[in-house]
Formats: sequence, C-alpha cells, structure tokens
Amino acid sequence: MGSWLRERLGQRPWWMNVLMLFCAYMTFVFLPWDFFLKPVSRDAEAWFGLLLHGWGAKLTEPLHWLIYGAGLYGFWRMRSWMWPWAAVYSAQLAIGMLVWNVVYREGAGAWADGLMSFVLFGALTVALWRARDRFAAPRRPLRERYGEWALVTGASAGIGAEFARALAREGMSCVLSARREDRLRELAVELERHGVATRVVTADLADPGGADHLAEQIKDLPIDVFINNAGFGYAGRFDKQDTERLRALVQVNCVAPVVLASRLLPAMRERGRGAMIVSGSIAGRQPLPRHALYAASKAFDLLFGEALWVELRGSGVDVLVLEPGPTESEFRDVAGEIREVGEPAANVVALALDALGRQPSVISGWFNWLRANSLRLVPRSVVALIAEKVALRQTPVEMR
Repeated sequence: MGSWLRERLGQRPWWMNVLMLFCAYMTFVFLPWDFFLKPVSRDAEAWFGLLLHGWGAKLTEPLHWLIYGAGLYGFWRMRSWMWPWAAVYSAQLAIGMLVWNVVYREGAGAWADGLMSFVLFGALTVALWRARDRFAAPRRPLRERYGEWALVTGASAGIGAEFARALAREGMSCVLSARREDRLRELAVELERHGVATRVVTADLADPGGADHLAEQIKDLPIDVFINNAGFGYAGRFDKQDTERLRALVQVNCVAPVVLASRLLPAMRERGRGAMIVSGSIAGRQPLPRHALYAASKAFDLLFGEALWVELRGSGVDVLVLEPGPTESEFRDVAGEIREVGEPAANVVALALDALGRQPSVISGWFNWLRANSLRLVPRSVVALIAEKVALRQTPVEMR
C-alpha cells in the first residue's frame, strides 16, 4: 500500500499534491459540513470576492462542491481537461481575494493583504497554466511500451474490431480470433495496410476446449498485449432461458478469460512487460434481473481483473478492466435485447487505451460512471428492483 501511494504521489510535483489534498479536504470534510450542518442564517459563500449570505450561499455550495470534487479527481488522474480550467479557477480566486479584502475590510492593511493574496494566487495560476504538458502528456505508443504482438478475442465486430484497428495504428501486429473467419480475414487485410503482421485464428470460446485451442495456435508468438474482449449477453427471465446457452455464456465470459490469462500472463511477467484488458460492463456493478447471469459474469470479470492488477503491480504487466455501457455493436442483437442508441465503439477503445497502466478499471461515459458509483449508496435489494424496471423495457415481451 505504501509503495502504491508513493507511486501515485510521484506522478505530480509536491505543490500539486498539496492542492490535491486540499481538494480532498474540501470535498469530503469542509463542504459536506458546510452544506448539511451549518445553519442557513450563518452561511456565506464568495464568488469573485463578492459574498452571498443565507439561501443565496446555501444554493451555490453544490457548485463549489462539484468544483473541488472535479479538482480532486483531475489531479489524482492528471486528466487533460484540468488545463486550462484549474488555472482559470485559481485566477478567479486571485481576483476574489483582492476584491474581498478591498470591499469588505477597511484600512491600508486590507489593501496589503489583498495584494499579497492576489500575488500568491496569481503565482499559483501561472504555475497551473505552465503545467499543461503534465496534464496532457502524450501516451507512449503501445508497441514501445509492451512489444510487438497482441491477441484480440471477439475481434470480428464491435469493440474487438476497434481494439484491433487501434493497436495496428500504433504499430502492433495482431492475432485476430473469433468464430467468423470471413470477417477476421477482411479485418486482417485492413490492418496490414498499417504495415503490421496479422494472424487469423478461428476459435469458439464457448467450447470447453476453445481457449486451449487458441492458446496452442499462438504459442510460437510472444503475446505482449491480451485484449480479452469475447463475450455475449442473454436477455430474458432466467427460467425462460436455454440451459446450454447459459452454459456457453459462463464458458465465454468467465472460463475463457481465466484459461487464456493463465496461459499468457506468466510469459509476460517473465519478460517484464505486457498488458491485459478485460472487457467487462457496468452491468457487473449490480444485480440485473432479466440479465442475471450476464451481470454476474461481468462482476466476475471485474473482480478477477482488479485483483490481477494488484498482483502484477511492479512487474511491468498492466491490467485493466473496461466497463462500457450501451455501445454501438452487435451485442444487443446477440443478447436478444431491444436496440437503443449506444456510444461509438471507437470512443470506448480510446478511453481504455488511455487508462491502461494508470488505473485498475475504467467506466466509459460520465453518466455511466455516476450511475455505477451512486449505486454504492443504495441497498442492493433496492438497486435490483430499480434495475428490473429498466431491463424490462429492453427485453422482448416473450422473454419477460
């Protein structure tokens, strides 16, 4: 734990760590107390140095809370959007401290304090403005970080195909695996235009021997990046679902990732570099009636991947669980769900590759992130009842 904390704090200069800790204090201590416990009659908030009192202050506190919460997250993850907004907010504080001292205090001391505060926060503004490269540091190419070869399962469409395209653009050769050989070969021709090599391996991971068959077909290659994307859903009331398809879902979503990880990760660790991305789902964050087994399988993937992230820390092997929400792919057709608008698969992949090596899991989409994390505050039984109402709208009538 100590080494992990030192590693995280080492990602930014000391003064940014101080700002991050201040944001944490404001987010978790001061502003909750200020909003929930301080009487309205005593409440005061300052914007650009001008004071609001009573309900005017109370109603604007959530905005301050949001700003400091975003600052904490932005510093912790060193997000690119922190530039220029951190500097802009600091400039607002510099102006505000000057105005507050001049307007609400009297005497020469007020001007002196105002100017001193303006200079201090102005210096902080300049420092944050000049820190653009820290917030927007370019990600090293994947081939440079990990090696030449990647394996992508479920590569024939959707997120898997987009992962293969993104890897090829960064110079990685790809093993493409799925059941539909014709689609894989079309994709291979497309990828080879980037000057990379490809290998097509058809494999049915629903077959108990499918994962071992795939591993045998690529044992001559040093697989440096493993994209465990193969998976499918199954919508409907559990007692109406087919037993063999349920068995196949567990085989593809749970057993195959374990078998392939067991075959590939030891060599990565021995080489001292590598990466594994597991395609999970925000469904794995909650019980999901009418998707009971699928949600359980993605909960398995989430816990499995995050545990491996800890085990492999410091070995040079990065692990990430990708948790998308509804995405433009064939998923809903295969699952038997009613279609709805989803996020482009290319956006989901870009998010995953940006997060790889920085965190154990990532949720695609701010609304999905908010929904998944807010569920922690609600009893699981209530979450399941709410989720059922949403899932029913997406489930064909005959499977309800």
